[in-house]
Amino acid sequence: MNKNILITGATGALGSLTAKVFAMQGHNLILMGTKQNKLDSLAKDLNLQNNRFLTQAVDLIDANALQTSVETALSKFGSIHALFHLIGGWVGGKTFVDTSHDDLEFMLNQHVRTTFNLFKSLSKPLSGNNWGRVIIVSASTVPNPSGKSGVYTPAKAAQENMVLNLAAELKEFKVTANIIQVRAIDVENKGTGTTPAEIVSAIQYLFSDEAGKISGARIPLY
Repeated sequence: MNKNILITGATGALGSLTAKVFAMQGHNLILMGTKQNKLDSLAKDLNLQNNRFLTQAVDLIDANALQTSVETALSKFGSIHALFHLIGGWVGGKTFVDTSHDDLEFMLNQHVRTTFNLFKSLSKPLSGNNWGRVIIVSASTVPNPSGKSGVYTPAKAAQENMVLNLAAELKEFKVTANIIQVRAIDVENKGTGTTPAEIVSAIQYLFSDEAGKISGARIPLY
């Protein structure tokens, strides 16, 4: 059965490829980003009928705006089966002395507050299907930071912990929640990290029925 999938960071390199792959498989897409023109361009590239997609420019930090967007999606599709939370954002290469309070707030907003708001808005819809998937992409350095990343890795660690909590909370509803860890996303295929295609392949497996018993896992894709 085709599913209704919410993708955040939909216009990024990883998000757009994810959207294309799952659209080709026949799934319906709720595409979230910050710029409507980029979302419109992605929708045009996907060439889907209007009843198969919804684009929403929304600030995920704004809990009320996000809730409204989720309700709009539910009104259109009736259900949401999966969340692929793929927004990026990195602040690093600085010691604590050189890291600003704004850097800390940016990382907390990007990785912690967006995740909290999404999980708060989507837990009930995901629980109502007797099947669900939540997938994020995180960093291989979270368990063992190498230094000069004192606001990024803690924010990603908190995000990962939220995923593990969600996995435990929604287990009885057959909703899985998992983390794909990479060293870097190698958009240009230079051999310096994990390519978007490799990440999407992992997402496809975790999305599949065969992966229904995998939840609360950190998948090392590096």
